[in-house]
Amino acid sequence: MQAHNEIKASARLVLWTLAWAATVALAKFGPRLLWDPPQQVASWAAVAVNLAVGIGWIVAFTGFLRALDELQRKIMQDALAVTLGVGWVVGFSYVVADAASLVARDVDIAVLPALMGVVFMIAFVVGKIRYR
Repeated sequence: MQAHNEIKASARLVLWTLAWAATVALAKFGPRLLWDPPQQVASWAAVAVNLAVGIGWIVAFTGFLRALDELQRKIMQDALAVTLGVGWVVGFSYVVADAASLVARDVDIAVLPALMGVVFMIAFVVGKIRYR
């Protein structure tokens, strides 16, 4: 029964993740590619849909965490804690360095989630190795 619940929760999370990614793409590229010339109402609607789907993704992710067995949940929570910490520390360090004019050029905001994704994957693999 546990494995069946994990598979269902995983499938639900995958669908919500794909939906969220699609709405990010719609909000990002829609103003240029779909409703050119840019229309603010359509752009705000795309952002609102992205936020709503993002909330659904969060709910699906919490359901996924609840469906995992205790060891998998521990590995996932440890990886998430490391990822959150790295995101906060690196993000705020950059903000402070930028405010002090120590940063020569602007960094694309997409670098932070990419960094957090890499950190999460590394922390997850380390957790899997640690608890095997």
